[in-house]
Amino acid sequence: MTAPLVALTSTTKDIGGMMRVRLNEAYVNAVRAAGLTPLILPPIEPDELGPVLDAVQGIVLTGGEDIDPSEYGVETGPRTDTPHRQRDKCELALVHLAHERRIPTLAICRGIQVVNVALGGTLVQDIASECPTTIDHDQSKERESRVHDVTIDEKSMLFDAVGARHISVNSSHHQSVARVADGLRVTARAPDNIIEAAEWRGDDWWLLAVQWHPEELVRDSRDWDRGLFKAFANRVRA
Repeated sequence: MTAPLVALTSTTKDIGGMMRVRLNEAYVNAVRAAGLTPLILPPIEPDELGPVLDAVQGIVLTGGEDIDPSEYGVETGPRTDTPHRQRDKCELALVHLAHERRIPTLAICRGIQVVNVALGGTLVQDIASECPTTIDHDQSKERESRVHDVTIDEKSMLFDAVGARHISVNSSHHQSVARVADGLRVTARAPDNIIEAAEWRGDDWWLLAVQWHPEELVRDSRDWDRGLFKAFANRVRA
């Protein structure tokens, strides 16, 4: 039986003097391990997305650059990195199309932020300078290490996927969801109250969004993060 095709968003980067499409292999491996076939989607024009979505059964919004703060109506802060405007434009449009077409969507790290901004929410531009916390959320060198706890709403798709109310996760972000967009509900938080997961409120669209990087943890002995990809794959097949 042919494995369902899912689109994985990616970025572009100058590597060796040439602009290249780039995505960490961990996303590809996690999707394939869940029995799905990955299709890497570069940052294309929004009006080119239609044929792509005609071909796929699911979407994974991946991690990456800070979103341009002008997309959520604020000035750029001193610690916000240079945005990839073409990627922003592509992925914000992708969220709207996924919603319209009811395409199952798994959003990871930057992905949860893209979803929130696309639907009308805002972001914390820099957790360390804007939020009182003793947790270092930007531990990019510990991508396969579980560095802080997360508490999950028991009445959520996330809880059903991971099978636990309290888990520990990796953490590689300096921004997070601030004002939550209409239509989303928060389903997990870190001990310092930083939002770690959200999902669509209704039952008409399967959207599950997390702030950590489950793709880096699927080889871990615990089933939590494999459970996320399994839940996504089951919905895609449905």
